[in-house]
Amino acid sequence: MVDATSLPLLRTVASVRAHVAAWRERGQSVALVPTMGALHDGHLSLVRMGRAQADRVVASVFVNPRQFAPAEDFDAYPRDEMRDAELLAHAQCDVMYCPSPEEMYPAGFATTVSLEGPALTLEGATRPIHFAGVATVVAKLLGQVRPDVAIFGEKDYQQLMVVKRMARDLDLGVDILGAPTLREADGLAMSSRNAYLSADERVVAGRMNQILAEGVKALSGGADWARIEAECKKGLEAAGFQRVDYVAVRDASSLAELPPGAVRSPARILAAASIGRTRLIDNMAVG
Repeated sequence: MVDATSLPLLRTVASVRAHVAAWRERGQSVALVPTMGALHDGHLSLVRMGRAQADRVVASVFVNPRQFAPAEDFDAYPRDEMRDAELLAHAQCDVMYCPSPEEMYPAGFATTVSLEGPALTLEGATRPIHFAGVATVVAKLLGQVRPDVAIFGEKDYQQLMVVKRMARDLDLGVDILGAPTLREADGLAMSSRNAYLSADERVVAGRMNQILAEGVKALSGGADWARIEAECKKGLEAAGFQRVDYVAVRDASSLAELPPGAVRSPARILAAASIGRTRLIDNMAVG
């Protein structure tokens, strides 16, 4: 097993490419797990999935400034590089890649990935710059590491769909795989932002997955999806969430709106809501 002191911590594009090139010379395949750090068991499950898919795993840790709007929590976003390194070492990750903002976006950087399709709705409508920033940094990471496969968590389901579409549309030659959402004992989806929650807020947060699960049960029983969206939104507000950005039942692959009435094809229910200074997202499969 790799230990924390021997886990290579790389900070430049040249160094990560050199490591990958050495693996390629030995005929080894490579998985990439992109993260923003503040790692938890959900992230480590992605590393474990990467180990099952490839001979070597690179985990990137980079808090990407380009996906945060000015009023969002970029400066406050939790960072603990040493702890992240220890967790990755114990998960048998092969390399921790931690580029600086200057390495990722050198002077004169002038390119942003432009998106349509699944990026324009839900998070895309609520946070207009978010997915352009995500897609740009993911495209750069894929170009820097050049993996065979990249692993993303289904907790950020819309992000997963956006990245899959980008990789397909741009012929990037990498398989984008989704890993199931890991949850706390009460069902709250694991997230780095859960650390922001006070004790009282944490109780409220634990209701989100329960309300969505009730919605899934009703949808599976043939309930009208528009009615369930409205009922789940009211449920989140009644539970104590101060702002509900959306509750939406969408096509599972395209995130397009569904025909009126009951759900007739694989779908997803997605929600975003805030309590205190913490904005939480979650989603569940329908059908």
